[in-house]
Amino acid sequence: MTIGDLLDSSAVTLRVSAANKRQVLGVIADVAGRAFGVDVDEALEGLVEREAAGSTGVGQGVAIPHARLSGVDRVRAVFVRLETPVAFGAVDDKPVDLLVALFAPKDADSTHLRALARISRMMRQPELREQLRKARSADAVHVMLTHAQESKPTAA
Repeated sequence: MTIGDLLDSSAVTLRVSAANKRQVLGVIADVAGRAFGVDVDEALEGLVEREAAGSTGVGQGVAIPHARLSGVDRVRAVFVRLETPVAFGAVDDKPVDLLVALFAPKDADSTHLRALARISRMMRQPELREQLRKARSADAVHVMLTHAQESKPTAA
């Protein structure tokens, strides 16, 4: 499984304005609805429920919200870049501007956990985050994400 298997170019949205976490989650749900036909209300509810269990803000301006939905047949991803970072309750208390959201089937096996881990490792790369912040088009972001290599864990 690669990011290209999860992320369609129609699910990449840049220059998004949102005032708070809930608005950001609403945008993600809207993009998922347009890109792969999920019920927008169910997607938003799933994202909000997951955030209530604990923030998906992983640090360095990145969040990886996720939810299980009845309307998807495989793990799917949405990428959103915010114009202005918003407070997300991230582990480092920094606001978030890069979001890679995952949607998995209700009865998903561990595939979605592997996808979460892969995206988390990939988004730890400072160079990739910087490139994503500077990208001028959704197509450029899609290419960056689908061709990015995961960072390899380093021995301490």
